[in-house]
Amino acid sequence: MNNMTVYDLSSVNAVLNALSAILLIRGYLYIKAGKREQHKKAMLSATFVSVAFLISYVIYHYNVGSVPYPHHDWTRTLYFLILIPHVILAGINAPFIALLLILALKEKFPLHKKWAHFVYPVWIYVSVSGVVIYLMLYHL
Repeated sequence: MNNMTVYDLSSVNAVLNALSAILLIRGYLYIKAGKREQHKKAMLSATFVSVAFLISYVIYHYNVGSVPYPHHDWTRTLYFLILIPHVILAGINAPFIALLLILALKEKFPLHKKWAHFVYPVWIYVSVSGVVIYLMLYHL
């Protein structure tokens, strides 16, 4: 049996990002179908998975450092066009995700819904682009 090392966390991070995106989409579909309890569970799960990602990401980069993009062709520009907004939006969106959770838990649903229209698409972008960045960086 192989022992996991800190270098394996990049793959774990990609899985957590993908799982977060799946849970976010499920949560969206649940609320559109009027299934509030399932929506709540999916979104809390997405939040938990995103926090687990953040912890894993920090541990990985603390130990490994920055990983430069290895290719010097047309994909390099594409990589940075995805990476730069990903990093900026991830940092900006984190407190707004917390705001959404607080509003929902306080049952301030009209305000929660209003903010979710802005926060949700960014959260989806960050989750999906995280997987794309991983694939480009480690498997292209």
